[in-house]
Parts: sequence; C-alpha cells; structure tokens
Amino acid sequence: MIGQGLVLMAAGMGIVYLFLILLIFVTKLAMAGVSRFDSILPDAAPKAKPRAAAEAGDGENVALAIAVAMQA
Repeated sequence: MIGQGLVLMAAGMGIVYLFLILLIFVTKLAMAGVSRFDSILPDAAPKAKPRAAAEAGDGENVALAIAVAMQA
C-alpha cells in the first residue's frame, strides 16, 4: 500500500514538473512572438506630472486670501 502511494506521488510530481517546464517554453515562445510585432504598436505617451500643491506663485494668492479675510 505504501509502495503504491509512493508511485502515485512520484507520478503526480513528475506530471506537475513536466507541466511547469512546458509552461516555461510556451511563455518564452509567446514572448518571442510578441516582441516580433512590438514595433507595430506605438509607445504610450508619457503622462504629465501633477502640479505641486504649493508652488512659488501660490504665496501671493494665500496672502491675498488672508488680506480679504481680515477685512471681512
């Protein structure tokens, strides 16, 4: 009974090992196929960086807002 369990375990591990090797080869083949057609599609345009919350010109706006708030 233990011998049959070990044979079944070895067969199962062998099948999984062979499947993983096959998966690696198929993945490499797919990467080679995709890289062949990579020049057809344009690269994505770089995204613009968001503006910083406090820039140099914002100091004047803050001072104006404080002055208006003080007068009200």
